[in-house]
Amino acid sequence: MTRAAHPDAADGVAGAAAHAARKVARHVRWARTEGVGRLVEEDRLDPRERLRTAWAGARWRAAHGLPRGSARPVYVVGLQRSGTNMLLRGVDAAPEVEVRGEGDRRTMHRYRLRGEDAVVAAVGRSRSRVLLLKPLCDSQHVDRLLDSPRLPGGRALWVYREPLARARSEVSKFGTSSLRALQAVAAGDGGRTWQGERLSPASVELVRSFDPATSLSPLGAALVLWSVRNRLVAELGLDARDDVALLSYDALVADPAAEVQRLCEHVGLVPRPALWEHVEARATHPPRVEAEPRAVALAEQVHAELAAARGRRDATAAGR
Repeated sequence: MTRAAHPDAADGVAGAAAHAARKVARHVRWARTEGVGRLVEEDRLDPRERLRTAWAGARWRAAHGLPRGSARPVYVVGLQRSGTNMLLRGVDAAPEVEVRGEGDRRTMHRYRLRGEDAVVAAVGRSRSRVLLLKPLCDSQHVDRLLDSPRLPGGRALWVYREPLARARSEVSKFGTSSLRALQAVAAGDGGRTWQGERLSPASVELVRSFDPATSLSPLGAALVLWSVRNRLVAELGLDARDDVALLSYDALVADPAAEVQRLCEHVGLVPRPALWEHVEARATHPPRVEAEPRAVALAEQVHAELAAARGRRDATAAGR
């Protein structure tokens, strides 16, 4: 699995300090805009919740644990601010699931997978039924993980969210990160960032057509990045694979039980209310955002294509 080096990778201690400083600044900005309570819930900073989850998992493994190496690897992929934390908060309540999130030091380094070897090692250690990983920054490599003969039986969950709401949420937390990533892609340096890895030549030219160096707002950039990253579903053939499921954040909050049951069926879990009762059912509506109309139109087109691919999968499953 080939991937770009993290921009701080060669900087040693200085790079680690820069990464920590960015993380702290992001948390401060998020706490100011969304509130400390939202930050604690979002990043699962409450130690009581973590202890309850760990204790339930330990009890399950003591009574029902599987032989080491038999856990099914499940990869939660897509783009940040798409509802993956809400989804995982419920799945983590299942004691037969071992969750290795973005902060797991054995499998991740600065939000990137340490490599296929790290995933193989994690599966080899696990006695759970499902080993769930969240390599959002390596979504572009999920087909390679699924095809690896060293990781048989894997499943992927590509999670997406209505792009306007997602763009507003991203800019609130990450500021101009999408704009800077698109500037690198347009300059021909996209391969040095996770956002630019494996983008098709057509997507690279599409990014350049928006002139991110001079003519794109942070919200517009968030929409364009959302579009080219989610175009990977079709470009990598993920929409045609039986081991990949498309999950919608908006469908999750509209009907939590139905969407979590879709997840459970795909990865081999028994659905029960504990997995979705934390989600308050509600309707979602695209917000009004001040962004370039062409960027909005592109995102809406890709969103419609994802919905159509999801509908085709449902029709195929119903016909079996």
